[in-house]
Amino acid sequence: MNLPNRLTILRIVLSFVFMFLLFFEGILAKVLALFVFAIASLTDFYDGYIARKYNLITDLGKFLDPIADKILVLAAFLAFVQMRIVPAWMVVVIILRELLITGIRIHSMTKGKVLAAARGGKHKTISQMVAICVILTVVILKELGLSVFGFWNENYDFWSGVGISVLMLVTVVFTVVSGVSYLIMNKNELCN
Repeated sequence: MNLPNRLTILRIVLSFVFMFLLFFEGILAKVLALFVFAIASLTDFYDGYIARKYNLITDLGKFLDPIADKILVLAAFLAFVQMRIVPAWMVVVIILRELLITGIRIHSMTKGKVLAAARGGKHKTISQMVAICVILTVVILKELGLSVFGFWNENYDFWSGVGISVLMLVTVVFTVVSGVSYLIMNKNELCN
């Protein structure tokens, strides 16, 4: 197994570490969760960069890379629903898009074709990862504001909620647009 594929596997493992830390009590656990998520997100950049630079692109990598992205991102969004930070309907839209695109990929694999992620999908993943990092930062600030510095109040709650809602709406739009774009780009696969 080459280095890019190992980085992809590492991203999957870090997804579970991230989830564990996110639900652990205390500010340190939340900060570590953000750190682990950031490291996992960086593996997404570096696995592709290394694969392209050193011509290490494999069918396994083309298939596994977007799956690892989905595990990381969906784990975070589902956690945010559980924590009542993000509306469930937004995460349902994201999950439906991911299931549809993964279904198309699996269908293509049964015919001997491996469909790589499209550029729009990469932009979607980046927007999702940025949204998650921002939400995690708000979670950390709220915990600091409540338990350490005592500055957090209803106004901060309201405006952070508005900001998160707008950010998530943008993320959902990117997700839907990239899904539609992927369907158009691979329409021949759907018809066969």
